[in-house]
Amino acid sequence: MAVVSIGPYKFAPKDTVDKFPAPLLYVGWEDHKMFCAPHCVPMPPDTKFGDFVKNVLPGMYSAHPDFEKIQWEQVLWFDSGKPFQPDMEKTMAENGMGHKSLIRFRTPGLTGLSGSAF
Repeated sequence: MAVVSIGPYKFAPKDTVDKFPAPLLYVGWEDHKMFCAPHCVPMPPDTKFGDFVKNVLPGMYSAHPDFEKIQWEQVLWFDSGKPFQPDMEKTMAENGMGHKSLIRFRTPGLTGLSGSAF
């Protein structure tokens, strides 16, 4: 359903990056309905993407029994719906992540509990 505005917005947004301890990053694991929506976390822009994968994602998703089975070298990454290949040695900012970026990842061969996503 399309949304039509009744006019231009004439006020400053209340959720600008300066109002948070770090830029917000939305993160979703495709095909895993145990998590109904992307997580939203403050993510310092100088965090290396590899550190994000090793140190942040486990805190979000390790409760899922498939998490320990992920083969990270095969993960498909998406930045706001578009495929991208992150450089694990570069920072979030160097990988193009900014305030309210959305990262989603798909894990080939892992499609929910016992393949329940399909």
